[in-house]
Amino acid sequence: MILRHTEAKARAEMAHALMSIARGFGLRVLIAGDPALAEAVGAVGLHLPEARAGEAAHWRALRPSWLITAAAHSLRALNVANRAGADAALLAPVFATASHPGREPLGALRARIMAAHTTLPVYALGGINANTIARLKDAPFAGIAAIEGVLAD
Repeated sequence: MILRHTEAKARAEMAHALMSIARGFGLRVLIAGDPALAEAVGAVGLHLPEARAGEAAHWRALRPSWLITAAAHSLRALNVANRAGADAALLAPVFATASHPGREPLGALRARIMAAHTTLPVYALGGINANTIARLKDAPFAGIAAIEGVLAD
């Protein structure tokens, strides 16, 4: 699970609550963009926004055991994350998504091509749900990441 929230106080409160729940279910938690909080709550790693993907090497040197992922919205961003030593990237948005209304999705074909042109494990994100997942069948993704797909209507 990746905890991503922009307000520091709420993010910290959510992180502490999420860690309790995650431990009970044997889930691993990464904290987005806040290495100090990741360390403080005992998260297994850090998720970096695309603009900070180049920091992966820095955090790898400081925390070799951490799982480090990065957001990516292009092949160039996937390559930056790969060169910086990220463990994986979340490529988004593959499909139109309610969390980023108006943002042009990559589309299944373009996202497949990007994932095929990197050695970095890539997870598809954005608009992943029961209706869209079939369009990714046999795609070269390491997996999927979802928000909409796990929320109840």
